[in-house]
Amino acid sequence: MLLARLFDRLIKFGTLTVIDANGKSHSFGGEGGPNVTLRLHDKSLHYKMFFRPQLYAGEAYMDGTLTIEEGTLYDFLDMFLTNVQQYQPGPVGIAIGKIAWCWNWFSHLIPPPRARANVAHHYDLSGTLYDLFLDKDRQYSCAYFVRGNETLEAAQDNKKRHIAAKLLLDRPGLKILDIGSGWGGLALYLAEVADAEVTGITLSEEQVKVSNERARDAGLDNRVHFECQDYRDLRGQYDRIVSVGMFEHVGAPQYDEFFRQVHDLLKPDGVALLHSIGCMGEPEVTSPWLRKYIFPGGHTPALSEVQPSVEKSGLWVTDVEILRLHYAETIKHWHTRFEAHRDEIRDLYDERFCRMWELYLLGCELAFRRQGHMVFQMQLARDQEAVPLTRDYITAWEDAHRPDQRVRAVAKSR
Repeated sequence: MLLARLFDRLIKFGTLTVIDANGKSHSFGGEGGPNVTLRLHDKSLHYKMFFRPQLYAGEAYMDGTLTIEEGTLYDFLDMFLTNVQQYQPGPVGIAIGKIAWCWNWFSHLIPPPRARANVAHHYDLSGTLYDLFLDKDRQYSCAYFVRGNETLEAAQDNKKRHIAAKLLLDRPGLKILDIGSGWGGLALYLAEVADAEVTGITLSEEQVKVSNERARDAGLDNRVHFECQDYRDLRGQYDRIVSVGMFEHVGAPQYDEFFRQVHDLLKPDGVALLHSIGCMGEPEVTSPWLRKYIFPGGHTPALSEVQPSVEKSGLWVTDVEILRLHYAETIKHWHTRFEAHRDEIRDLYDERFCRMWELYLLGCELAFRRQGHMVFQMQLARDQEAVPLTRDYITAWEDAHRPDQRVRAVAKSR
């Protein structure tokens, strides 16, 4: 079996047994780690998985032509991703990698019509789906675990508070722009805590509809509104700009344009905060399975890809914070909730969809635990004096705006 040649070189951590489509058993590895047994039900996988294991193994699991007979999907992904991190490819692998990198760059040339289609592919799914596994505010980005044992709701509140602190909401009436506003939770929070006027933009028609409904229900529609608009089409200037979980969809070829636009939209004394998934090492190729089935056009940037574009824009990087395992813990919560509602999600879609999302959630969690993925928060300004000289103001603002402190402040005012 051609695939055996790959696994023989790849699997050093854990023990993998593969029962091929002819019923023959092959074993690999054997040093620590989990024990996993796979069964292949389609002979074409013997060669397809050799050439593109990340794509075809995922498709086979979705289709049921690859089944796990010992261990769990988490065990298999943990073993696979850990070994991939340690794998040293030969000349053929290096050549394939260079071709993949070139294709990866061109695949991230994203004009506005394609950007809309990419967003609709993922974010215009059933709202019920997102209600079943996200927190009540539908925060679909990395939470912030201060103690490590918070509920998902508390950790997402921490995230909003942490971001707001970095935006320096020091006076009422600020004009704030939220690029990639999702279902509106952050924009509504900023409007409430800062008495600000907030504009949120997204390319998802469904998100715009839900967000504007939420603003009306909260009585904030006079100060908060949402539009279906591409960031490249915006004009005007804002006191504060925030973007959470959207930059991953911009595409590396558009980074120069993105930061130029942030510069031009930001007032001379303004502050911006970019919150994005990143990778701690060199730029990497997006998983072909993730790009095809979950996030078309998605890319995880290395800071070395981002910084040159920031420099060209004329913006100051006034603060950078790296959140390492916070997203792994966030996704762990999501997966637990997803599995608890799996029957309902199967009724919404089908079992293949459930396997696809199970693979997506577990694979992403392990990317943060095993493959150097992280989240970076980059604070930006046009003027180096727009923010204080030290970071003390961040902690001070968060402490003053924790729920228990706000309750005490209201009680004192009475």
